[in-house]
Amino acid sequence: MLQQARDRPGNTTQAPVSALRAFLGSVVSIVVTLLVLALLAGVLVVLEPRTTDADTTADGTGSYSVPTKGPGQYGSGTLGPWQNLVRRISPEDQIRDTLMFDGIFLFGDSIAVQNSVSLERALADRTGDSIAFHDWSGQPASAAVDALAEWARDYGLPRRIVMAVGTNDIFDPPAFAAQVERAMKIAGPGRTVYWVNVYASRTKQPAAVRDADVDNSAWINRQLYDASLAHPNLRIIDWSGFLSSRPGGTAPYLRDGVHTSEPLGGTARNELIAGALRTSR
Repeated sequence: MLQQARDRPGNTTQAPVSALRAFLGSVVSIVVTLLVLALLAGVLVVLEPRTTDADTTADGTGSYSVPTKGPGQYGSGTLGPWQNLVRRISPEDQIRDTLMFDGIFLFGDSIAVQNSVSLERALADRTGDSIAFHDWSGQPASAAVDALAEWARDYGLPRRIVMAVGTNDIFDPPAFAAQVERAMKIAGPGRTVYWVNVYASRTKQPAAVRDADVDNSAWINRQLYDASLAHPNLRIIDWSGFLSSRPGGTAPYLRDGVHTSEPLGGTARNELIAGALRTSR
């Protein structure tokens, strides 16, 4: 009789239990799916190369500000924290491909972060050269040379290396020469190092600071020139000379006294770099 009662169509005891089980099963499935998606997202974040687009900015306002603080010993201030600023670093496969096809390694600061996408395109169109970047806003020459040493150890080096750093060394000019020597030692005499010299006169700073920027830029450039006398494989790309020789002054080429205007300043700087590299082919 009990079995018959359970099997009667009018019995409603089993239906709610089945519905509850179905509901709980759906909830569990949804939770599991969300957990799997979260884990996959975490893996993708870990695997993503440390690269940024060149139009991404350090402060989100379109300005690649040079991080400074205090008056400093040399009149330009002192270099502030830069390690969390915007950067563009090629992933490992691009580095290895560039090395395999005798391309170019470039180590730069925020000016290079801004301009390197266009430089990469220009080199591909005109010479077919591939290029790998380690561009980091705010980094001084010491950090760029550290990266050069790391890539030399991990991948090896191509026969052409571009160092587009030194602007952030205006805050401590005496430290610059040792970094050039380090870079030349790492590169060795069989490779050519192209070093872009510097020009800075930050328009938003007081006149005394702007003057110090110019003087310290010249100090950096003198050390670079002296190093080129000792190292025949060190070639200077004369960005400072180009700017100083403009009849209309630097303003059309620099939007803040340091970083290039677009497109005029960025194109001019990239043309200087590309032209120097073309002569080495």
